[in-house]
This record gives sequence, C-alpha cells and structure tokens, in this order.
Amino acid sequence: MKTNLKFILLLFLVVSLFSVAQNNSVKPYGVLPTKYQVDWQKMEYYMFIHFGPNTFTNVEWGNGKEDPKVFNPTDVDCRQWAATAKAAGMTGIIITAKHHDGFCLWPSKYSTHTVRESPWKDGKGDVLRELSDACREYGLKFGVYLSPWDQNHPDYGTPQYNQIFANTLNEVLSSYGEVFEQWFDGANGEGHGGKKQVYNWDLFHETVYRNQPQAIIFSDVGPGCRWMGNERGVAGETNWSTLNITGFGPGRAAPPAKILNTGDQGGEAWVPAETDVSIRPGWFYSPETNDKVKSVEKLMDIYYTSIGRNSNLLLNVPPDRSGRIHAADSTRLMEFRRAREETFADNLAIKASVKASNTRKGSDSWNRFEAYNVLDDNYDTYWTTNDNELNPSIEIDLKKAQTINRLLLQEYIPSGQRVESFTVKFWDANAKAWIDLAKETTIGYKRILRFPAISARKLKIEFKALACPVISTVGIYNAPELIVTEKVVDNKNKIDIKDWTLISPQSLESAITNEDGAYFLKIEKNTPLIVDLGNNYKFSSFSYTPLSKEQSSNILKYNFYISTDGKNWTKLKENAMFNNIANSPVVQYVSLSEEVESRYLKLEPLETADGGDIYFVAGLDIYK
Repeated sequence: MKTNLKFILLLFLVVSLFSVAQNNSVKPYGVLPTKYQVDWQKMEYYMFIHFGPNTFTNVEWGNGKEDPKVFNPTDVDCRQWAATAKAAGMTGIIITAKHHDGFCLWPSKYSTHTVRESPWKDGKGDVLRELSDACREYGLKFGVYLSPWDQNHPDYGTPQYNQIFANTLNEVLSSYGEVFEQWFDGANGEGHGGKKQVYNWDLFHETVYRNQPQAIIFSDVGPGCRWMGNERGVAGETNWSTLNITGFGPGRAAPPAKILNTGDQGGEAWVPAETDVSIRPGWFYSPETNDKVKSVEKLMDIYYTSIGRNSNLLLNVPPDRSGRIHAADSTRLMEFRRAREETFADNLAIKASVKASNTRKGSDSWNRFEAYNVLDDNYDTYWTTNDNELNPSIEIDLKKAQTINRLLLQEYIPSGQRVESFTVKFWDANAKAWIDLAKETTIGYKRILRFPAISARKLKIEFKALACPVISTVGIYNAPELIVTEKVVDNKNKIDIKDWTLISPQSLESAITNEDGAYFLKIEKNTPLIVDLGNNYKFSSFSYTPLSKEQSSNILKYNFYISTDGKNWTKLKENAMFNNIANSPVVQYVSLSEEVESRYLKLEPLETADGGDIYFVAGLDIYK
C-alpha cells in the first residue's frame, strides 16, 4: 500500500512538472515558418550555377534564336561542381535548368531547344541527371531554376503555354529526386518588344507542391522565400522574415525593392529573404572576367550583409566553357571558407557566464528557459522570459578582459520573429559604467554585428521585443580584420585609349554628375554618345559601364555604330539589349562577330531600364 502511494505521489509530481512546463511553453507570435522553411534557413549558404548557351555567346540573356550547337562543352564534370561546393562549405546547388532563352539542360519532350539538339554527348547528355546524382554523392541538396519566360517556344504568349510550362515543371520535378528549392523569377518579354504572357502562378505552384511538397519556392513574393531587392549581396540592416503579399506578384507586380530588402514588420506571410549574388560581374561565365572574381574581403563583406542579416546566401559560381568550375573561382571559394573558419573559430562566449534580468519559469529539473542556453551550440535550446517581459536584458561575463569585434545572435524562429530592436553595451572598468557599443533593429534566424575591436570583460544586450524574446544563441569573437576592396584588374586585352575626345554630348561639363562619389555622364536619351578615339584601333568587343545603382536610368536597349571618319557609320548592333541591367548594373561586355577597325564609336540608347528620358554612362571601353 505504501509502495502504491509512493508511486502515485511520484506520478503526480511528474505530471505536475510536465504540466508546469507545458503551461509555461512559449506561445507562438505572428505568422510562423513551416518546418521546411526552418530547415531551409539552417542551410544558410549554397551554390547557384548559371550554365547554358549564354556560357558560349558572352551574353547574360539569350534570345532563344541561338543555334543549340553552340552548347558544346568539352568536359562537363558535375562531380567537380559538387566537390567544389562541398569543400567550400556549401550545403546545396541550384542550377539554371532553363533560362529565358528556353534552352533546357535536359532532353525535355516539351521543347526542341535542348541538350538533345546540341552536339554535347551526341545529343544524349542530361546535365540535370549528372548534377542531381553528384549532389547525392556529396551530401548536397539539389535545386532547380526554371524560367517561365521562354523566347524560343512557339506557344509562348498564348493561353496554352501555361500548361506547357506546368508540364515542363512536372517533368523536371518528378525525374531527378528531391528538390529543396524551386527558383522562379518574374522575367517576362512584355515591354521589350516580346510576347505578352500572363503567368498562371497558382498552376505552377500546385505543380511544384504536388511533386515536391517540401520544396521552398523562390520569387519576389515567395511563397517559400523572397528576393531581397538587389544582386549586390546586401540585405537590409532591418530584415523581417514576414511580408505582405496580397495584391503583389513576381516581376513587375512585386513590392518595391526597398520593401523586399527589409520585409514587413507584422507581415501576413512568412517569406524570408534569400540573397543571390555572383562571384563574377555577370551570372554566366565569360573569359573577360577571369581576373574579376570577387576578392575574399568582398565575399566576407557579402557574408555579413546576407547571412549576417537574416538571409540565406545563394552564391553564383558559373562553370566555364569546358564545363568545369574555373580555377580562379574554386581557389577563391577555398580562401573564402578559410576566412570564415578563422573568423568564427573561437567563440569566447563558450566559457563565459550569463545572467538575465528575467527568466520564464519552467521545470527546475529541465531548466528549459535558462539564460545559459544561449551559450551552447544547440539551436533548439533557448532563453526566454515571462509573456509580459518585452524589454529584458542578458549580461555576459567573459571572466577576463578580451579583445572582441564580432557579435552573433540568433532567435528561435519556430516561435516567430519577435525582436524589434536591441542595444549592445560593454562595461568600462575605468569609467565604471556601461558604454553603448551598438544599437540595431532585427535579429531573425541570424544576425552578426561588426564593430571596431574593443577590450571588454562584460557585455550587456538589451532587447525590445513585440512578444517575449526567444534567444537561441549568442556568440562573441575576435575576427581578423580584412579591408574590403573592390579591386578591378584591367583585362589584359583592354585597349588603353589616351587621346579620346567626347564629341557628343557637346556640353561635357553639364553632363558630368557625381553621386555617392561616383562620376558618370547624365545625357538626354535622344542624344547619342559619340567618342573620337584619336586614332584607328582594331577591336573585337566593347563594354558599357552603367551607374552601379539598381533601377537607374542605365541603357537597356541600344544601337552601336563605328566609323573611320565620324560621318559614315556602320551599325554593328541593332536593337540590342544589356540584359538584367535593372537589377544587376555591372559592366556589360559585348562581343562582336568579327574584329573591326574604327576611330569613332557611337552608342545610341533606345530604352532605359527605368523608362526615363535620360541615360547614364560611367564608362565605355574596347578590347582586342
């Protein structure tokens, strides 16, 4: 009888403790991520692969009229891509299975513009098969980009095309194993002389989820994750994972870039940010950019402004014309990994002690919500407070004065994004006072602060939250300082023009503009740019440098002429386009069909990226 009574009392105690823990569990705040979105956010860093006819034609957007025979890589090695991504610390690969030109990297039965029509592997190759197999071999996730814009398919612009594209999606998503992300953009031929297609996004999404229910769908408005408004690798310092999507859509129907960059506080849907940026100036490989791979310092800067600002990083690394990742790119990726490892090798918070101004009451035996949970390596343990404590603080004691210059914070996002702002202070032993170190806004899945090195023993972090904060991780580091530079090495084939003269516009001084320290020409659209090189020069390509600001009055469509006397002109490019320049205003390299000789150049704008009546020119160069 006594034994039974003891058992009943013990059972009652266990049930009571469980009840206390359950009653004190954290209530969700706002919209929440799905399990798949949380798993996706934990991937953090993965590879983008742009590969196709554009690799061989030196353009960013093909026009669908290219001969499939131009796609003839000599040594496609998807295992090399996967091995490189794995060694670089990446977690997956997304490939441009079909870009805007409509060329399919697999032998699609819904297109005649595919690898089947190319000489590669005698038309029997399948890049998606080789890459998906390689990803599984190296323990990487596999994702696909399929553009709904198709400049080759004859049915594009007709009602039946939407079903054709859905069939194409179904073909890919049912044939190559698990797909972690389906990448869409809103590119459409409408407005640039192309066919108009009203996309059936509901049909496309249904097709994705029917085949791959776990897939994260990327677009300007998700629904799985969103574009963050630029292709420079810079997410907003304030970055909410929530977004208002009603009334918006991909492409031209998207919210303003500023909103995409920051998200919406209290937004109606969980649509976290993904930062897509290329390791080179363009998305596809070109030999002219072999010496323009981003520096380690720049890549680290991008790491802090993407992953360090509550965004995943999708870094584009385009294979070269042989079908392998170029040595310049792979070497830089390994240097980038070493720099990250050196930065985060020693978390000084591991051996610290921590106390909180308030801690939620839970089971004493479990310590589910204690402040010391922020110091372990387990994302699923966290510190939180009582429901009515919206402005708590934690104080971390490093036990002795340490040199520090980085702070990492993580919220436990399965409970929602709660922190609206936070302040970091350090204890000044001489002044015997807390000194402000940083005042910031959102945290989200991960936030990393950079600041000049200080010597401090104690840090205090004060939170302002919309609901009781749920903090998973605090990391403190002393990182090697790298000076961020955008060193551009002139291509060895660039012709140095010393005696050039600007003929048009004639009023040079009124055309020169300075914005954020950058000088460029600001010219009325009906006035062409005409340059006298001083002498005749032979060249086979040229480049146009736009103003490096998204959605600016940069040239979108143009004609390009040459002349030996400045009177009689030969048109080399007619109604040509600097593709994607609105979102990626980088140097545009244009190859000519053959070498030409000229003294005068004329660039005639036909349309600007923002549709305005002026255009910008920051540079014009020619190459051997």
